[in-house]
Amino acid sequence: MGVIEETDVEQVTLALLDAANDRDPVVQEQVRKSILTLGNQQPDKVLSMCQDYLLKHPKLVVGHRVVVLQTIELVVKSRIDDISYPKIKSVIQLASDEMTKSKEVVPEWQQAASNILVAVGNKYINDIMEEILGKFQPGVLPHFFVIQTLANLSDSNVYGMVPFLSAIMGTMLPMLGMTKQDNMKWVFSSALCRFSESILEYLANLDKAPDPTVRKDTFSSEIYSAYDILFNSWIQSRESKLRLTVAEALGSMSHLMAHDKLEEQLPKLLPTILGLYKKNSEHYIISKSLYQVLEASVNMGSRVLETQIDGLLVALHQQICSPMDFNNPPTVKNHNEVLRCFTILANTFTDRLMVFVLQRLENSNERNRMGSLAVLRHLINSSTSIMETKRLLILASIRQPLADHSNKVKKRVVQVISAMAHHGYLELEGGDLLVRFIIQHCALPDTYHRPPDPEEVTNEALRSMCDNTLHLFTTTVGRLTDVLWPMLLCYLTPNQYANATTPLCKSLILLANKKQTAQEPNFIIDFNAQGSFLYRCIGVILQQCYNKELVRKQLQEMLIGTRHNDAIERTGVAMGIGLCASSHLDGTLEKLEEFGKSDAFRKASGIFGLLKDKNDVDVEKMKSTLILCYGYVALHAPEDKLLTRIDSDILHNISKNFNTKCVFASLYMCLCVCILIHSVGLIAKAISKSVRKQGFLFSRKQELMGVMMISSAVLMNLSLSFFLSVRRAAIDCVYRLMYIQLRYEGFSLDYKDDSVEGLLDVREKLSNPDHSVLYKTCSELTKIISKRLPQQQLSTLLFMLYDGLVDSQSNCSRASSVILNTLLKNRGAGLQDLVPEMLEVLHSRLQVIGEEQVKVAIGQSILILATQHLQTVVNTLVAYPLPYDSWSCEMWIALGADSTLALQIMEMMIEKLNVMVPFVDKKESMLRPGLTKVTTSQPLAMTCALREMMLNGQSAEAVAHLFPKLFSALLVRLGSSVGVQLPKDLNNICVSLCCVLRVAVEALRILLGRAQLDAVVKPLDQDGAWDKMKDPQQHTTGVTLLSRAMAKHAGPRLPAIVESLCPSLCNIYECQRITVTAFFSELLNHHVVTELMILDMLMNNMMERITDTCGTVRMLAVRGLGNIAVGSPEKVNKYAKELLAAMSSGMEEKDDPGKLITLEAMSGMSKILLYLDQKNVHLLVENDEIRCASIMLLGNLSKFGSGEPVFKDQIHNVLVSLLLHLSDPNPQVVKACKYAMRICAPVIGSEQISAMFQKHLLEEKGLHYGEFINDLTKYLVWSKSFLYYKNMRLVMLLQDPDPLVRVKAAEAMGHFH
Repeated sequence: MGVIEETDVEQVTLALLDAANDRDPVVQEQVRKSILTLGNQQPDKVLSMCQDYLLKHPKLVVGHRVVVLQTIELVVKSRIDDISYPKIKSVIQLASDEMTKSKEVVPEWQQAASNILVAVGNKYINDIMEEILGKFQPGVLPHFFVIQTLANLSDSNVYGMVPFLSAIMGTMLPMLGMTKQDNMKWVFSSALCRFSESILEYLANLDKAPDPTVRKDTFSSEIYSAYDILFNSWIQSRESKLRLTVAEALGSMSHLMAHDKLEEQLPKLLPTILGLYKKNSEHYIISKSLYQVLEASVNMGSRVLETQIDGLLVALHQQICSPMDFNNPPTVKNHNEVLRCFTILANTFTDRLMVFVLQRLENSNERNRMGSLAVLRHLINSSTSIMETKRLLILASIRQPLADHSNKVKKRVVQVISAMAHHGYLELEGGDLLVRFIIQHCALPDTYHRPPDPEEVTNEALRSMCDNTLHLFTTTVGRLTDVLWPMLLCYLTPNQYANATTPLCKSLILLANKKQTAQEPNFIIDFNAQGSFLYRCIGVILQQCYNKELVRKQLQEMLIGTRHNDAIERTGVAMGIGLCASSHLDGTLEKLEEFGKSDAFRKASGIFGLLKDKNDVDVEKMKSTLILCYGYVALHAPEDKLLTRIDSDILHNISKNFNTKCVFASLYMCLCVCILIHSVGLIAKAISKSVRKQGFLFSRKQELMGVMMISSAVLMNLSLSFFLSVRRAAIDCVYRLMYIQLRYEGFSLDYKDDSVEGLLDVREKLSNPDHSVLYKTCSELTKIISKRLPQQQLSTLLFMLYDGLVDSQSNCSRASSVILNTLLKNRGAGLQDLVPEMLEVLHSRLQVIGEEQVKVAIGQSILILATQHLQTVVNTLVAYPLPYDSWSCEMWIALGADSTLALQIMEMMIEKLNVMVPFVDKKESMLRPGLTKVTTSQPLAMTCALREMMLNGQSAEAVAHLFPKLFSALLVRLGSSVGVQLPKDLNNICVSLCCVLRVAVEALRILLGRAQLDAVVKPLDQDGAWDKMKDPQQHTTGVTLLSRAMAKHAGPRLPAIVESLCPSLCNIYECQRITVTAFFSELLNHHVVTELMILDMLMNNMMERITDTCGTVRMLAVRGLGNIAVGSPEKVNKYAKELLAAMSSGMEEKDDPGKLITLEAMSGMSKILLYLDQKNVHLLVENDEIRCASIMLLGNLSKFGSGEPVFKDQIHNVLVSLLLHLSDPNPQVVKACKYAMRICAPVIGSEQISAMFQKHLLEEKGLHYGEFINDLTKYLVWSKSFLYYKNMRLVMLLQDPDPLVRVKAAEAMGHFH
């Protein structure tokens, strides 16, 4: 194709422009594309023709103008870099004119023109703003689309627009008050929203921004002014669209508001936004705005937010429970935005949010339950770190909805389980229940009646979802592989999971392939260890087999091939045959009867027959298998066929195979009896289920009861045996004894007690030879007994068990401890009056027990009692004699083993340590004057207790949670222990006077170690800080070293510590104030306090301590204030006035015998002066008090530096200033000058001048200033070294802002020249 001639382009373009308003939208679109194609080749030319076209056709219909304008926009967007600058300018002018030509709003036309300006503005923002701002003049409401264009520009070109926004908003703010029409309010609100979003984006990407100095507070004032109008006026509008836009703007603006303003507005803003939910049908914008306000509040650490949390949670929960329509995107967006609100609240109010959500899982309203599950799923996915500590709570709470009857709720449960799987919940205890839930619902039957509710979830849909979830677990959640393998195998055989066989097998194949490929050792499964699994698998397969001959053959092989003396195989084959019977009842019964008549068996008489031809053990074992098979056949038989076969086929054959002749002759027969009981139990369960639907006369019931009685007699007769079978029989005896007791209590014969029935489960666990399992079983047995044990017998049993703890047989002592702790857990809550006595017994038993496991169990006993009677346990142990013996210490250490309990105890002790009297002043002797500080017992005991608890490694979590409070309490306790002695009764035992201090120091050191702050401990050890802390003379030095180490190695922990320590600075005890002030003082030596934003708090506290009644506190406070010049020199000028006043006060301190405060003030002033800027240097002149102190400081410093050349230079440099201040209007300043000049005189190097100063410059003597200066000048002119300093200094003083200084400088120059 050849190049198009220019005239051709014009003709073609003109024709296309004429056709641009074709009635057919397809033609219109093609015309637009064609013009764009031409524009891409010759952009300037095509743009010129479009412009000319519009200018030559001023009355063009709006639709036609719009198409031409849209075409211009497309060409500009496509070829912005190739369009000449003059053409750009003309396009801007055209678009601006088109946009504002009509004063009325014509959206389609004006929007098209606005879009051109936005497109051009992406590259030529300055030119665009020059044009737009010309139509955006102060005091005149602009065109609607001028504001709209500014809003869109800020959206499309953030970096270009943000620098203009401060000026734009400054012009806009007065317009807001002038605006009356809703459409203008809407566009202003929309613009403010866009502006705020642009600013936030700009601030978030300052590294890319053209001006990185832009800060949030640049816009805070304008934003708040706009907020005031939008919130207090416009949001009340009746127009729904305007309300929503205002709400959206307020959300974005909240991030830019000053923190104090936002905090002030939150109590009004949040309820207003929540109220909009009721006023508007569309909720997405409201939720979006709410999220932004919450995010801004949380980011700034709002405290007011906590007061609004209850209303927020209720409103958000109502929203999350609203139905979500995927065909209506705003409802989906609202749902997601509400979830984001929950996420932001979870970051700050985790506990309250979790309680709120989990409580509503039990709500009777279906939508409430679904909403809570949606929130739970979202939090699990989005707030992994926060939810980490809540995993066990969530696992426990999810059990409630597992039993829900609603498929809608179940669908949400499946989604929650899927989320939990990805975050490790299913590997925890209880996770298997969630896997079982999924598999149960993979086996759902079809829905028989289609639900009328279109939102209803059918069984088919839920089943498909669970199939997919199980497949997902297998393929994508790698961490679940070892959870699902081999657990899924166990679900293949139970009948209730039959419909889940296909997805189970698919998952098992995938898991097996994965493990085989990875050559993982647990790929091979020991089926002996897995029980009777294979036989159950065969039974499930036979269920699905319709070849009767094959079924008979397989049953024959199962019965013949079984090792009947192996309990696992016997149970397995019986269960497999029972599963087969569910589909082949007749064939299974025939095969069992045939097997019973085989050569291995002989006929037996009736069930009470006492004569039998043979007592061969192998035969009895085979019969036991057969009896058990009949029990499982009954259990799995179809309900409509079972009752007709019970008497004739099942019980009849059981009676033939049970031999009562020799049941007393062999221990093995005990097992036979148990098998019979088991089988009869299965039959009873099956009958019970079937008779609910049809009547049944159980003719053999009495006969069976007789057999049960005989069986019981057998087990009781063998109760003295030490064999496993006897243990099991003994449980049965207990079982019956418990029911005998229930009869006596008036319960009917058919009454079933759940706890007594639990004995049957306990009995099954006695076959495990593992001692730990047997002890656990013993505990379960005790739980059951404890429920039936009368209260009056409980204490007797407990104290008998205490004696059992010291039994010489370790198994007996261990068993006693297991039973004891189980009883305490279940019944200890009612034993409060016995707690002190029980603790005393445990204390005495600890002294003689050598078995470590029993000692551990005693610790557990103490924990259990503390869980139930915390205050009593703590009060009792605190009252034990001091110093604690090793057994008392062990009891305290035991209390540190439970982090939750340790947390409660530590909080309790911290609270008491903060309010208790640490010592009392006592007169040591009538012969000696003065008082001695003697420690009070309870604070000392609690410090010892904390020390011991923290020695337990399990207390680490509690220590981490309470570290700031613990550190503060122990540091204050340390201060309270300085110079404090033990009571006389303890001095006999612990003569060391440092004992009180040592306990506090050791507790503090253990705290740092338990908090894993070895980096803090190491330098303290190296510097001997602990010994210094214990020495009253070096105590503050030791605390200073501690503070230094914390500042260097534990910075992030300091804000909370400082906040906890602040109240102690107002305590009545000087020793506490000294310790805390020393700690704070050193912190100011380190820049970390500025980084952590605690500098203001520390400085304010130090300034308050300047007036403390204790001289040591004042000295440390002055030191701390001076330290700011080292730690945060850039902040010196911020506090210049206060610092100079403090140093001045310190240097004039009257109550300072050792001059320590004066020296600290002088040192601090010298450090501060290094960083004062010119503005603050004037404080030395303008403030009389500061001028006095500074001049006094100069004089005092000369005592130390008179021999130094540098100091001599400094004296020459300031001498002119001192001379000028001799005529200061303030008499105190004059006195200070006289003093300083007398002290500094020797430094000048002239004996005449020194003598003159000593004679005339006396503080209380008057001075004729003019004469003195004249006389002095005569001596100075001979000192050439002084002339240079004098001239330079006077010239500088002529520039001083203080007119009085300039006058005196000129006067002095007159004298010198």
